[in-house]
Amino acid sequence: MDFSKLTTEQRNSATANIDKCSTLEMVRLINDEDKKIAAAVEKVLPKIAEAVDLITKKIQGGGRLIYIGAGTSGRLGVLDASECPPTFGVKPELVQGIIAGGNIALTCAVEGAEDDKAAAIKDLDEKDFSTADVLVGIAASGRTPYVLGGIEYAKKISAVTVGISCVENSALEKIVDIAITPITGAEVITGSTRMKAGTATKMVLNMLTTGAMIRLGKVYGNLMVDVLATNDKLRDRAKRIVIAATNCTEDQAIAALNKCNGHAKSAILEIMK
Repeated sequence: MDFSKLTTEQRNSATANIDKCSTLEMVRLINDEDKKIAAAVEKVLPKIAEAVDLITKKIQGGGRLIYIGAGTSGRLGVLDASECPPTFGVKPELVQGIIAGGNIALTCAVEGAEDDKAAAIKDLDEKDFSTADVLVGIAASGRTPYVLGGIEYAKKISAVTVGISCVENSALEKIVDIAITPITGAEVITGSTRMKAGTATKMVLNMLTTGAMIRLGKVYGNLMVDVLATNDKLRDRAKRIVIAATNCTEDQAIAALNKCNGHAKSAILEIMK
């Protein structure tokens, strides 16, 4: 494949002389490019909404949401998955992230891991991936072999697939059931997809899980009523959530939370009954 043809590998004329800029000019150029990301994501909102509804349906049917990616894409998937249990009170198994090279790849580059299609199948098998689940492949370039291997395996067993990439007409876009493709253009530093493409990916992932959790009743108004109050900050947040939802006093909120083992949603119901 001619990688130079990929949108994400093109040279950005706006930042061609960034190495000669003052520091303020440098960060202004980066910020100017970042301003384009939300507009790119906006264009694919219908696809994101479609994916949210699909993920919700699968979870309601007893399935799971599984992310698979390599490098920055893989790390973003693992990050999004890891934040669901404390935010929405779900089990860690419900949303999971798989990264090429395993957990060590979260902090260290594992050379060649992204080129191994067979490893993706092995990693999915270890998660007991099935047709009940939905697989979201994440690859900025849309051509990462590890991700394609995982998606191809999911399709082989008739599981539902979603693809997130930042290149039009990519191999990933062509094989998934729902393709989410925000076109972020040339990076500030040529080919560094940890920047614009990575930011767009994070925005999409936020929408997928947050949207699904809202649909699953994990949010009341805009309050995270199933938050796991596992530290002082979150215990205080749970208290404020109960007060905001019921207009009760602080003492009433604390009493209800104590009675309900710190679970905000149950405390709200206790006060409202």
